[in-house]
Amino acid sequence: MKQRKILCIDLKSFFASVECRDLNLDPFKTPLVVADLKYGKSGITLAITPYLKNKGINSRSRLYQLPKNINIIYAKPRHSRYVEVSREILNIYLEYVSEKDLDAYSIDEVFLDVTNYLKYYEKDEINLAKNIQSEILRRTKISSSVGISSSKLLAKYALDLAAKNSKDGIAVWDQEDIYDKLWKIKDLTRVWGIGPATAKKLYSLGIHNVEQLAKANKTFVEKYLGVYGAKLVENANGRETDYQRNSKTNESIGHSHVTNRDIYATEAKNLMLDIVDKIARRLRRKKLKTKVVRIAINYSKSTSNNGFSKQCTTEYYIDNPKQIYEICLKFFDAFYDLSPIRKVSITAGKLKYFKETQIDLFGNQEKIDKEDNLLKAVDKIQRQFGKNKIKRASREIKSELRKK
Repeated sequence: MKQRKILCIDLKSFFASVECRDLNLDPFKTPLVVADLKYGKSGITLAITPYLKNKGINSRSRLYQLPKNINIIYAKPRHSRYVEVSREILNIYLEYVSEKDLDAYSIDEVFLDVTNYLKYYEKDEINLAKNIQSEILRRTKISSSVGISSSKLLAKYALDLAAKNSKDGIAVWDQEDIYDKLWKIKDLTRVWGIGPATAKKLYSLGIHNVEQLAKANKTFVEKYLGVYGAKLVENANGRETDYQRNSKTNESIGHSHVTNRDIYATEAKNLMLDIVDKIARRLRRKKLKTKVVRIAINYSKSTSNNGFSKQCTTEYYIDNPKQIYEICLKFFDAFYDLSPIRKVSITAGKLKYFKETQIDLFGNQEKIDKEDNLLKAVDKIQRQFGKNKIKRASREIKSELRKK
């Protein structure tokens, strides 16, 4: 069987690089930060240039944490512009591979399966990657890094753990690199799929580095971290899970928002609505439905209570934002104690891929079809013109409309 050749391409400091491009500045020589200053010094940076990263500055910092001895340029986030440039670069990829061999992992990162194109281009995977890098840079002034391997998982590891720090922005990994390089990593949060919270849980199980994770008893880890824990053990051994192989399913899709100030019920519910819309849009795009909805509300550190986290397992698989929101709202109304809120997180878990729309067995199919068509229309408008071109009315506005 022919060994696959997968490229995992990341656009370096994408948001900040787009801002530098539009200002005719070099992101490797410019101290630029993408952040909305209206939130004050406690606002969070969305992106920083490679120039600032090379000085050891974290790309997700509070504004007050940025150094005072650097004359920083601030750029207000322009999400529709980033989507526009991302689409421009996607079209470059499609000049090299067909759509079925392109998997857009995020706005600035893709997987390309170039296995069947190398003979046509008369190049190996490294030189083809260099060609694509050069073309992106020439036409958009955006630099990129490329991880290369026989699977998406290993290509992602090659990208994150080697390519981003290499001179030419390219790294090639094979299975041996799992033992020689991945297992040597002591900081678990450096590994794809392991955030601070997951790392903390692994530490509590006596797992302090990647080699220990790889050699851990999978059943034991799954007992405490669920199916995702078992997948982490598989990944630490270089073995792909179903998601990395076909990108048609994933253990969960979630989104969280940290506020720059204390908020209360009304604003929190509006924020919940926005988050649910984002999650539902991602579910529809990937043709996934969820059976587990989880909401977590974190209170301000000024309170003695940390907040609450609740989840619900639905009877049927769902992807409708109204249904997901109603579940979140039910928990919020039941457990919110009027404390100031600083973070809202919502997750859709136990996902399943549906090629076709489920048929409703209780006579509501016409209503479901109308809602699906409306959501598809909204998705199309947002893809073509940007996510900000059409928005859901706030709860206060809808309440006033109902009164009239």
